[in-house]
Amino acid sequence: MLGVSSTRRAAVLALVICALALTVSVPLRNYVAQRQELAAVSKQQQALAAEVDELTRQRARLSDPAEVEAQARTRLGYVTPGEVPYVVQLPTGPDDDGSGADVGGEPWYRNLWRETLEGSR
Repeated sequence: MLGVSSTRRAAVLALVICALALTVSVPLRNYVAQRQELAAVSKQQQALAAEVDELTRQRARLSDPAEVEAQARTRLGYVTPGEVPYVVQLPTGPDDDGSGADVGGEPWYRNLWRETLEGSR
């Protein structure tokens, strides 16, 4: 019998199966990686859309002059012409350095900056 032995046939068959497995594995790996990336990007897109909605609501709220005036009064202590502002000053303690810092230990402008940054989120 001049044919190919069964061992040789099995080796060729194993080689063909391995080649097919390697040929399929790379595109399959790429497909799975791209699906995971797509899911992450979709989640990020939803988060950004929610942030855009929040910022749009905030912009609409701040486009009202009454709201801007209320924010200026509460956060900056603004008064309109003709009003008499009163500032209640508490007595300073022995550990107060007189720097104009509030109870938290930070000056008013740092508090304003922090509130502005937190409000924009």
